[in-house]
Amino acid sequence: MNSHHIQTAEATGSVAQNIAQLNLLAPESTCSTDLAASPWDTPAGYGPGASQEDQIPSGYPVQSSIPEEYLKASDEELDARIVAAKATLGDKAVILGHFYQRDEVVKYADFVGDSFQLANAALTRDKAEAIVFCGVHFMAETADILSREDQAVILPNLAAGCSMADMADGPSVQQCWEELTALYKDEEDDGRMPVIPVTYMNCSAELKAFVGRNGGLVCTSSNAATVLEWAFERGRRVLFFPDQHLGRNTAKAMGIALEQMPMWTPRKALGGNDEAIMHDAKVILWHGFCSVHKRFNPAQIAKARQEFPGVRVIVHPECPMEVVDAADEAGSTDYIQKAIAGATEPTTFAIGTEINMVNRLAAQYPQHNIFCLDPVICPCSTMYRIHPGYLAWVLEELVAGRVVNQITVPKDQQGDAKIALERMLAAKP
Repeated sequence: MNSHHIQTAEATGSVAQNIAQLNLLAPESTCSTDLAASPWDTPAGYGPGASQEDQIPSGYPVQSSIPEEYLKASDEELDARIVAAKATLGDKAVILGHFYQRDEVVKYADFVGDSFQLANAALTRDKAEAIVFCGVHFMAETADILSREDQAVILPNLAAGCSMADMADGPSVQQCWEELTALYKDEEDDGRMPVIPVTYMNCSAELKAFVGRNGGLVCTSSNAATVLEWAFERGRRVLFFPDQHLGRNTAKAMGIALEQMPMWTPRKALGGNDEAIMHDAKVILWHGFCSVHKRFNPAQIAKARQEFPGVRVIVHPECPMEVVDAADEAGSTDYIQKAIAGATEPTTFAIGTEINMVNRLAAQYPQHNIFCLDPVICPCSTMYRIHPGYLAWVLEELVAGRVVNQITVPKDQQGDAKIALERMLAAKP
């Protein structure tokens, strides 16, 4: 992915509009605005929203209390302090904002994009001593792997995680790998590995290092098909984690039968499968998913088609297979944005992805009718934990010469993880 695909803050500067007004574009209503509340008022766990039913794992990062002045500051005061801190820091700091981030934060970003685009965008700022990543934990880890040793990567709120990424942990994946290695040890050697591990970008640095160390690589939703082709050239089958839906949708589009894609459920012998199924497998899918994208369903698409004849339905490939099959198109966040930007005639778009991005696109392209398929709520609730109060805090600490909330990937993981990422970069769609 090239950095010219990244939106700058100037390109999105007019999008911080009232979400309630944007919801008028949708049939009935789209996603709730409840998550705009301050993250320090969020109950324990992942918090409200699409991930509220997910179980938070032990060892989850905890954000300590920040000075009360940031908790009590008005929106106007926080805005003035962030703008002043940015001006003081100048080129010494670069702020990255993910597509799914809230508008109140995105407006300060120097770059807006997906996780890997942003990590690469940061590399274009040679003078930056600090990279402030307004996203979630695994994204900041990726930026740390790719950045220079003299650069500090900062996550404004350490509790901004990803429930999908947490569904595949190091010990569980290692146990799976050992079982598969034992199962396939007697297969005839034809020059290919019995199984190649592939991990989606949405995972920990530990797992990126795991695939790099074991002959595999990382993929994004943009190049998943290319990565699977790379893997099949070198192996008989693929272990794909943590997102089952991206793996299934990609493999199905390549012509792989569903019966050759068994699900691996952690903590069950052979993932809950028998040996015959595992020997016939082509893609072994991990039992993981995105809490936002699993909410979409074919009934929402049918409703959109009924109310808006000719609607163009585009969904993210993290959605369940039935949703992808019912949609007109499926693609990454970058794909969705480019599809809308490239529409020359006024069009009605029904989009199946996170609400912040959908509403931002609706504001950016008012000639189109753009709405979210989910009529209830579909925000990335952990992304919402990056609040302007946290951003003001980390920036003013940098002004004072202090680095807080630094994300550092252990040295013993960095090398293998970088190999996995470099293999991904070479797998161009």
